[in-house]
Order: sequence, then C-alpha cells, then structure tokens
Amino acid sequence: MFLATLYFALPLLDLLLSAKVSGGDRLDCVKASNQCLKEQSCSTKYRTLRQCVAGKEINFSLASSLEAKDECRSAMEALKQKSLYNCRCKRGMKKEKNCLRIYWSMYQSLQGNDLLEDSPYEPVNSRLSDIFRAAPFLSVEHISKGNNCLDAASACNLDDTCKKYRSAYITRCTTSMSNEVCNRRKCHKALRQFFDKVPAKHSYGMLFCSCRDIACTERRRLTIVPVCSYEEREKPNCLNLQDSCKTNYICRSRLIDFFTNCQPESRCVSSCLKENYADCLLAYSGLIGTVMTPNYIDSSSLTVAPWCDCSNSGNDLEECLKFLSFFKDNTCLKNAIQAFGNGSDVTVWQPVRVKNKSLRPSGSENEIPKSMAAPPSCGLSPLLVLVVTTLSTLLCVYQWRKHRSCIHKRLICFLSSCISENLLKNGFIQLELLCCCF
Repeated sequence: MFLATLYFALPLLDLLLSAKVSGGDRLDCVKASNQCLKEQSCSTKYRTLRQCVAGKEINFSLASSLEAKDECRSAMEALKQKSLYNCRCKRGMKKEKNCLRIYWSMYQSLQGNDLLEDSPYEPVNSRLSDIFRAAPFLSVEHISKGNNCLDAASACNLDDTCKKYRSAYITRCTTSMSNEVCNRRKCHKALRQFFDKVPAKHSYGMLFCSCRDIACTERRRLTIVPVCSYEEREKPNCLNLQDSCKTNYICRSRLIDFFTNCQPESRCVSSCLKENYADCLLAYSGLIGTVMTPNYIDSSSLTVAPWCDCSNSGNDLEECLKFLSFFKDNTCLKNAIQAFGNGSDVTVWQPVRVKNKSLRPSGSENEIPKSMAAPPSCGLSPLLVLVVTTLSTLLCVYQWRKHRSCIHKRLICFLSSCISENLLKNGFIQLELLCCCF
C-alpha cells in the first residue's frame, strides 16, 4: 500500500519540485539586468558589483582593499534576493554573449576566474528518445546497414534549415584556392550557428552516426571540417588552451556546461552522473566552434579531445592529464554517443551490469548491447527493500529542496543495483520514480 501510494505521489512531487528548481519565473540574465536597472536599490548594488568585477586587477592599499571587498560582498548579498542572482542564459539566444557577460559579472566577482560547478545555461532536461520520436528514421529499428553518416548528410540536404547552415559552415571552413589559411573565426561562428539552430535529429545524425567501417568513421571525423576548425601546425598545452577559453564568455560557459552535463559516474547505470545522454551530447556539441573545439582523434574509435596535449606542463602535468582525460576517457560521453548511434536511450534505473564482460562488444565501439543481464540477487528481504526505498526517497526529496547535490545521486546509483531487481520483478514501482531529482 505504501509503495502504491509512492507510485502515484512521486510523479506529482517531481512535477512540483522541478517547476520550483527550474524556475518558472527565472529570467534570462538580459531581462533580469534590465529589470534590476529599473529599481533604484537593485541598480545601485548591481553597479557596485560591476565595479568590483572591473577593478579586480587594480592594486589597492590594504585598507582600501578590505573596505572594497566588504562593499562588494554587501552588494552580492543584497542581489541574492533579486531575480538577477538566479538568472540563466539559453544557448544560441539572440544576445547570448551579453547574457553570459551579465551572468559572469555576478558569479565571478568574489570567486576569481575558476570554473564553477553550475552551468550558466538554463537546463534543457531533454531525452534522446524525444529526438527519436521527432525523427523515427534514427531509431534502432531504422538504422541502416550502410553508411549512416552519408545517410545523415543526405537527410540534412533534404531539410532547408540544415542545408542552409551546413552549406554556410562548409563554405567558411573550406580553404580557398587563393588562400592557404582559412578564416578560423568565421569558420567557428558558422559551426556554432549550425549546432545551435539545426534540429538535433539532423546535426546529431551527422556528428554521432553509428559506423561499421572506416569510410563511415572517417566521414564522421570530417563532419566539422577539422583541417580548419580543429587542427593546427602545433598543439598548445591543454591548460593554456583552457586559460584562453576562460577569457571568452561563450567558450568558458560551454566548457563548464560540458563539465556539468557529461560528468562520469561509474556507479550509475549510464555512467553519467546526471543519467541523461541528451544533455551530455548537447553540451559536447556546444563546444564545437570555440577554441576548445573537440573532435574524434582518429577513425578507429569514439575517443575525442580538443587539439592540445600536456607537453611543457611542468609541475601542472597531473592537472593537465586530468583535464585531457575528461575528454578522452569519458565513459559518459562515449556511452551517450553510442546510444544515439544505436537509436537507444538510457533507461534510468534498469540494472545493467555484466559480470566479467566489457560494455563494448568486440569489434565495434560504436554499438551498445541492447540487453544486459541483471546482477545476482543481493539477498535483500522485502522489509529491508521497503526501508531502503523509503530512506532513499526521503533523502532525494530533502536534497532536492536543499540543492541539486550529487550526494543523493551517488547513493541511489549504488543502491539501485541491489534493489531494482527486487522491485521491478515484483512490479511494485520503477526506481526512476523514486528519485524525482533526475
């Protein structure tokens, strides 16, 4: 009876809490800034905060510096009660750069230039299955046995929007006969427009297509015209490239969006902390067209990386390797690419563990097993299952109300492997409903 009540109550709770957290009244930062400037008290504090950001590099005397820091801190505390403090931006919006400038003026004033945990972009919370419903030809039943990347390019040419923006970036990224060096800035801008404005069913179809031969994988690698948008004569140090990225509002924002939405977690079913493949692919594609543009490093795997290495890292070698590994060894991103290519999606709480077997079938990294055996029973009694389920639910609701912490996510991922089989087998409740925060 208790579980039956939870089955109907949690979806409603999910709707109410998600509406609260996503912020139905949350404004984009441009509108929030304009609104703030119309209020005298807010306008005064906001201008003070902007002066704090602009004056960070000025050398104050000790006394004036402490006084200035207190004033900056006071302004920030006052603005926390305003919509400006909770504003976000949308990728590809008309005034995206201005919106992000306002966002970072709020969040970097007292925190230096380090990347933050939260993305400056409004959460999308989409699913790959939503894309497949919009484009049935991408689903697993319709995947061809030929060159899927070629098929995706052909489908793009049949769509006016896709054809328009694809032609634009190919033109700008292709080296002309009279000029050996392409205009990378224009090439990057055209690529950003393509991935921002073209529906995912077409742009993802070209970038994440499933392949069975080298001809297909090479076409996939060449999708972004890497000779102009990606490759250079020499590879810069990855940390230097990151520093360069952080000086640009769009690049900095999209990099932290990638860190947020493609965070790996081995104890989660999908290997993604957020259990959402679509958000990870959106964040990855958002990096294309910035100085941090990633691409497939060869035609034999799904390994991706920005054009950089860790030579000349000195004492920062470990930090550099960790940064590069987030791209090259990211199981969340690889699984997301595989899932899209196979026309499948993550089933959030389905137990998927294969003992003594790799997730990747031999011979192809581009396909994900469609069915995996459930783990052996953990031997939990029905009473213990009920107790663990109840505690995990209460923990989820508490953490949701407090903040979107990863603590409950890691705990629930760990518990799911033991209790999901018991619950699903008896038809009580799907574990996806237990943790409304996903």
